[in-house]
Amino acid sequence: MMPPLHALLAGDGRGNRPPNRQRRPRAGEDGEPLGGRFCLRRRSWRTRMCSTRQAPPPRAEGYTAKQGVVPQQQPQVREQWPSSGGGGGSSTRARGGGAGWMGIGSGDRPLASSYDLVERMHYLYVRVVKARGIPVGAVTGACSPYVEVRLGNYRGTTRHHERMASPEWNQVFAFSRERVQATALEVFVRDRGVVARDDCVGRVVFDIGEVPSRVPPDSPLAPQWYRLEKVNHSGGGGRMVLQSEVMLAVWVGTQADEAFADAWHADAASVRGGGDGVAAALQSARSKVYVTPKLWYLRISVLEAQDVVAGGLFGDKLRQQVEVFAKVQVGGMMLRTKPCAMRNPTSLAWNEELVFVVAEPFEDPAVLIVEARAHPGKDEIVGRAVLPLTIFEKRLDRRAIHSQWFSLEPFGHPLRQQEARFAGRVHLRACLEGAYHVMDEPTMYVSDTRPTARQLWRPPVGVLEVGVLGAQGLTPMKTNDGRGTTDAYCVAKYGQKWVRTRTVVDSCSPRWNEQYTWEVYDPCTVLTLAMFDNCQLGNAGTAAAAGNSTVRDQRMGKVRIRLSTLEMDKVYTNAHPLVVLHPSGVRKNGELCLAVRLTSVSLASVVFLYGQPLLPKMHYLQPFTIPQLDALRRQAMSIAAARLGRAEPPLRREVVEYMLDADSHAWSLRRSKANFFRVTALLSGAASTARWLVDVCNWRKPVTTVLVHLLFVTLMCFPELILPTMFLYMSMTGLWNYRRRPRRPANMDARLSCAEATHPDEIDEELDTFPTSKPNDVVRLRYDRLRSVAGRIQTVVGDVATQGERVRSLLTWRDPRATALFTALCLVAAVVLYVTPFRVVVLVAGLYVLRHPRFRSRMPSAAGNFFKRLPSKADTML
Repeated sequence: MMPPLHALLAGDGRGNRPPNRQRRPRAGEDGEPLGGRFCLRRRSWRTRMCSTRQAPPPRAEGYTAKQGVVPQQQPQVREQWPSSGGGGGSSTRARGGGAGWMGIGSGDRPLASSYDLVERMHYLYVRVVKARGIPVGAVTGACSPYVEVRLGNYRGTTRHHERMASPEWNQVFAFSRERVQATALEVFVRDRGVVARDDCVGRVVFDIGEVPSRVPPDSPLAPQWYRLEKVNHSGGGGRMVLQSEVMLAVWVGTQADEAFADAWHADAASVRGGGDGVAAALQSARSKVYVTPKLWYLRISVLEAQDVVAGGLFGDKLRQQVEVFAKVQVGGMMLRTKPCAMRNPTSLAWNEELVFVVAEPFEDPAVLIVEARAHPGKDEIVGRAVLPLTIFEKRLDRRAIHSQWFSLEPFGHPLRQQEARFAGRVHLRACLEGAYHVMDEPTMYVSDTRPTARQLWRPPVGVLEVGVLGAQGLTPMKTNDGRGTTDAYCVAKYGQKWVRTRTVVDSCSPRWNEQYTWEVYDPCTVLTLAMFDNCQLGNAGTAAAAGNSTVRDQRMGKVRIRLSTLEMDKVYTNAHPLVVLHPSGVRKNGELCLAVRLTSVSLASVVFLYGQPLLPKMHYLQPFTIPQLDALRRQAMSIAAARLGRAEPPLRREVVEYMLDADSHAWSLRRSKANFFRVTALLSGAASTARWLVDVCNWRKPVTTVLVHLLFVTLMCFPELILPTMFLYMSMTGLWNYRRRPRRPANMDARLSCAEATHPDEIDEELDTFPTSKPNDVVRLRYDRLRSVAGRIQTVVGDVATQGERVRSLLTWRDPRATALFTALCLVAAVVLYVTPFRVVVLVAGLYVLRHPRFRSRMPSAAGNFFKRLPSKADTML
């Protein structure tokens, strides 16, 4: 017997949920269960062991709590949900609970959905399309109708239309099953009053037990016209308003529904504000998918110019000293050539190349300006040319581009003759480079390496699926009515596709359960996710709508997952810690729960890519310089932030800059220390080997030393075993380390980043703007500290340079006696090595190094003394 259908929305959690349908595991799946469900009760993540309800999932890595003892709740992968039931209709007021549309029916067809990494969440959707036949008010003689949708304590309204009897809204409302405890859905049509309160035109009531269910790829539910029932407050029977109707569609769906992203959610019912502020705040709380604009490199070579100075602009005396240079501006970026001394006004040559980043569609033209500097600090515009980017050729290889002449127009000074519109001409070679990948993120965290031109793309080698499950233990980010609150949303970026989850209002344990998919063209790329606190809601959202640009979404933490560290066809379900730098120190803001799966289309294609260059071939055939790449990356980042900020809702600039690591090039004492410790850890293996060799040479462990002698003599007698022994040792080491391989993606390491023991002033310096906004005494203190650090680095670099110059001075006769002695020793060594077999020489040298400490001296060796006496160029430095 079926449970009451309204209980599915109320969610009593005691048997109303049907057992899951079992499925056969696919090839490559071991059917290992995840061990728990990812559910929310009393705003906490708890474990609920399900023995009979679990379907065999693919291999999955579970995550545990911070203490590492109690397992956290996880989603059941590929959970099969019950099939829908039979049909039925809904009248003005549908009554009865019957075998239901909305929950578990008796049909055999399972609900189809691609949301297999996240938990299925049911929503009651109400689409308000339009109304007709709304009567006019008795006082105003007009009507301003709007619709109010009420379900229990939740209430959502559409916008009102002034003086319109047949309005159209086409707005969707979504109510989560877990937050609903009512059994009836009420839809009111009201007339907004100017003086008195709003009048109720009529209503339509639905029994939620009779609401049909729908899961994509089913077609959208067709809306229907419903007659309005007159509300009678006196307690008598209601009467039907014959000429007033509203078109509605009511169904039960999941987060996979197409209407989910644009729907008004009951979670956002607490958003406050007035007028357009609420609309803007609700818009910023929706989940959206964004696409980075298509970026091109614009290469402009300024070759030469002719007749660039109009007669009489400069005197004959100054004409011999004037300097002329060209500037090219595209959007907000301007580059200039080196000045060219004007000796002949009919022939000016620069031969310089300028590179810009532009985005499709090409909105801003390239403006070339020729300026002359007659006096120091005074530049006068001689002429300019406005060049639309569409006239430039798109190049997909290294073929030569034909140059063109463009006329300059007078600009910046009054013309003597109105008909004179010629101020010279300039010779350019310009093209749009389509064979490069435009870098908008650091190379270490690159998520896409494809060239701009789609014709040069390789086929995808895999599919990346990410399920944003939720978060736990979030720190309150702001104060609302005297209590801490957090309005969290998550942003993910891979390749050109950005995704943003909806904002869960006022929750420290939000659940999203949204799943997204990307095509993978290179497995050696990085997926970046970050969590933010939405500060555009409520009073902050009203201030932002009023033009207050100081309201910025706060960072809560970032997660990076390198795809090459993931096994194919394996689900990783883990909680990733959220760590962010704050002026007061490092702040841990909770955990982000993700489910990630990388599926391979062809394993041979993936293996083939490991031998291919990371970037397109033009980056190696005609590379840019390091300063050019840094400037172009910052320009591309600015363009991407500007274009994504023009979307609706906008992806704010601070979000884009944080995702793209806009401040990765800035100076940071903390990062410098972290990189130094990374190098130290990298060389620790070599240092350990050196210490072990010293112990062997000093006979600290005689047994080990004897074994090393035997191995060394054996390899010298059989040199053909040296290389096979080395490679066999490395292969056995790799097999031995397989059992200790990482079982989950790496998390942000605050200890490795030197964030836990860093002084707050160092973090405040890292978070400072550029140029600085701190007072002079703080800047002076930080400058002195930087000088001391740079002084130590300078000493180390000088010591390295000194050792290299001593090596070079061996044969430069800087020290005649040392060079003569070294030359004679080299001649003797050449004769000895010629008459002595090489294995004998190596054997003797090895035994000499491994000699007993009784035959050693504590004084430095003769070779070391000789090397330290060699001269260097440090003597000639000031």
